[in-house]
Amino acid sequence: MAGDPLDYPQLVRSALKGVMRRALALTAESGLPGDHHFYISFRTGDPGVRLAPRLRKQFPDEMTIVLQHRFHGLEVDGSGFAVSLSFGGASERVAVPFDAVIAFADPAADFALRFEPEGAQAAASGATEPEVERAPDRAEEEGAKVVAVDFARRGRRQGS
Repeated sequence: MAGDPLDYPQLVRSALKGVMRRALALTAESGLPGDHHFYISFRTGDPGVRLAPRLRKQFPDEMTIVLQHRFHGLEVDGSGFAVSLSFGGASERVAVPFDAVIAFADPAADFALRFEPEGAQAAASGATEPEVERAPDRAEEEGAKVVAVDFARRGRRQGS
């Protein structure tokens, strides 16, 4: 529902992105504890994504980065994050708005999220209620349980 202050799919999406934002902010403050590491997939063509031209050419649609051993300068704010990573031995700065993120996983915690583009599935299906399902992605290769928020149409129950 456009303009509805109780747009539950949007509220859920925002809350889940807040979990990712907080995990990244804690990591920026204190580093990664124990075996924790993150897989973050994002759409490279979204507004605000900053990549080196060679990386944009290599990954024109989407890219997955891993924050584990070789990253530095992680900065997080309310709209996104930036980090320096090693690509083929060369350090590159990557900036990603949270709205461009399509998946976030921490295999050490057996935790992952997948985000559908805002309004994409809802517009296609007329959806109003989120559905949580298991969804495959790279984190599953590491054995993580993947939680996807899919704004698919669900039938109303009798009596509601």
